[in-house]
Amino acid sequence: MFERSRKGEHALLIQPHAGGAVPEDVLEEFADLARSAGASVAATLTARIDRPNPATLIGSGKLEEVKAAADATGADLILVNHPLSPGQERNLEKALQRRVVDRTGLILDIFAQRARSHEGKLQVELAQLRHMATRLVRGWTHLERQRGGAIGLRGPGETQLETDRRLLQKRLEQLQRRLDKVEVQHTQMRRARVRSELPRVALVGYTNAGKSTLFNALTGADAYAADQLFATLDPTVRRVSLPGGSVVLADTVGFVRDLPHELVAAFRSTLSEAREADLLLHVIDAADPQRDDRIAQVDAVLAEVGAGDLPQLLVFNKIDRIEGAEPRHDHSGGEGDDPGHRERVWLSARDGRGMELLQAALARRLDLQRAFGELRLPPQAGRLRARLHQLDAVRAEQADEHGWLLQVDLPRGEAERLAARADGQALRALLPPRQED
Repeated sequence: MFERSRKGEHALLIQPHAGGAVPEDVLEEFADLARSAGASVAATLTARIDRPNPATLIGSGKLEEVKAAADATGADLILVNHPLSPGQERNLEKALQRRVVDRTGLILDIFAQRARSHEGKLQVELAQLRHMATRLVRGWTHLERQRGGAIGLRGPGETQLETDRRLLQKRLEQLQRRLDKVEVQHTQMRRARVRSELPRVALVGYTNAGKSTLFNALTGADAYAADQLFATLDPTVRRVSLPGGSVVLADTVGFVRDLPHELVAAFRSTLSEAREADLLLHVIDAADPQRDDRIAQVDAVLAEVGAGDLPQLLVFNKIDRIEGAEPRHDHSGGEGDDPGHRERVWLSARDGRGMELLQAALARRLDLQRAFGELRLPPQAGRLRARLHQLDAVRAEQADEHGWLLQVDLPRGEAERLAARADGQALRALLPPRQED
């Protein structure tokens, strides 16, 4: 039985495909994933699979070719750009005498390296253990040994494999309880943001599209940004001042084609920032020749996590990489249109060109106009007065025998909701005219 090595940084990449030419961007993305995990790429082999081999995924002839290429290049790690069953992974390792990692395991490894927050580390560990739980069977020879032999322990006893399964299940349950507790805390924080009536905006997009750079440009924060896949894992939330008001902006994990379901399930809090947003800023690398495919892939993941119907503003970033490109704002043809007609802003977050167009578009889409002025409330309007104080909308107040005289300043949307109430008619006089496109 092959003893699984813990080493392996010189990787041979295998790209299975159904036939025809493999798109260059697919090969390059897989190589980028390998490099992001810290591996050096020794070589890349494509493997046509008309009918997957249930034992090894690839056929015996291709298996010999992979073995020869690994020997020739000195590769000590085999990366397969396809999900492998536990049996296939085990059989490939035995045949190739090298550690084998599939696409899901590779992305999980990158996430484990990049997670920084307590919650992020818990989420990664939970996803890794769920992935590992299906791979305990004969993956390592020591798992077949039994605990026995000493006085009082002779007999069949409990196998090491059974012990590891039990300990793994206990750890999974413990992690889930801790994550549930963190999720409750985050839910309370999100409810506090809702009570403050600040609109919520989430940055989404394909990994390495420049979301964190844009986040830093909008907020003045110093979130980690780098030219690599999955540079940002942990959700970062900041308040942003825009013309007419403020919003809460959240940076989320980047998406990638065929995002493993283990990660979609594990990163609940990161993705909940997208699900619960009032508006999604869908960040796109404008210089990417595959940008239309990237948009479709992100839309597919958003639909999977329950955010597919939320309004979007497309942000075409990195125009500094396109010769002659200038910032511009293409207005939407209206919600519900074909995705090709969604509102778009072209900018460069790196050099700041076009940022004012984005800020203006955000203010318009979120209707950040303010209602402010003097408001007279009768004594029977105590409930409305209390709500205005709860919203921190009261700037000054005087009380007399006729009730209260308030100086108020609040978002237009909230003023309209209050004005629709029976005791809020006086707020109608403070509503400014609506902005037009």
